[in-house]
Amino acid sequence: MMAKILPPQSEVIALFQQKNIKRMRLYAPDEAALQALGGTNIKLLLDLPKLEDVAASQANADQWVRDNVQKYSNVNFQYIAVGNEVKPTDSSAQFLLQAMQNIHNAIVKAGLGNQIKVSTATFMRALQVSSPPPEGTFDPEYQQLLGPVINFLKENQAPLLVNIYPYFARKDNPGDISLEFALFTAPPDGSSQYQNLFDAMLDAFYSALEKAGGGSLDIVVSESGWPSDGGGPDTSVENARTYNTKLVEHVNQGTPKKPGKPIETYLFAMFDENNKDPEYEKHWGLFYPDKQEKYPISFN
Repeated sequence: MMAKILPPQSEVIALFQQKNIKRMRLYAPDEAALQALGGTNIKLLLDLPKLEDVAASQANADQWVRDNVQKYSNVNFQYIAVGNEVKPTDSSAQFLLQAMQNIHNAIVKAGLGNQIKVSTATFMRALQVSSPPPEGTFDPEYQQLLGPVINFLKENQAPLLVNIYPYFARKDNPGDISLEFALFTAPPDGSSQYQNLFDAMLDAFYSALEKAGGGSLDIVVSESGWPSDGGGPDTSVENARTYNTKLVEHVNQGTPKKPGKPIETYLFAMFDENNKDPEYEKHWGLFYPDKQEKYPISFN
């Protein structure tokens, strides 16, 4: 995390347990955090941020898994995210598929293939069309990048990780998207299948996957949240509390496209990050760095 003052990793893990938070995402291996996670049964999504090295050779990938996974045998690893929001224009894009394949091979070699799934985290920018949801379609450049990834995920029965932010959709299209629709507080609309923006965005991605031959894949929402300050009237503590509370309440209901199917979702973020820019990027935390809640929220 990009913040000057954060609690020690062991205290963060204790806070997760105290608040009954059962899943965690780490954006890079962190020895102290991984040691503190041991024996807790918190399910871990671990990012691998640098792709070139593990794509270069199977031996490098094997070493990465030994150092960051096998070394922590009492940590409940669930997913490895190879890259986060990789864009077709990124220098790392050329390494994405090979890095995923090498890490998967290393995981299988370590006897962990049934426990840990290898994926990558993408985002809504990958879609050329996102509304209405049934018309969801990948941007051609992202289709080229993600097409082989989709085949890899199908072969290995792994989900695609997608970061979904109604906040940014509302920020970019305030004239078309109401705050209430983005915050799960819109009055029921009998003329529309969709009562909130989160469902519409997620189902648009499912529609795009279907068109790309990935209709059998599940999506794990690897980030979602709402900033509490720094971006004008929409960014308030009350709106952040409303969005995150309503999201936690909603995810077990599924979407119109997949009714009743619980949506595995990771809230972003645990703490504010004061080293980020622009200003609204500093204020996504559920907690202040002193571990005090920014607002009451239940994770059950």
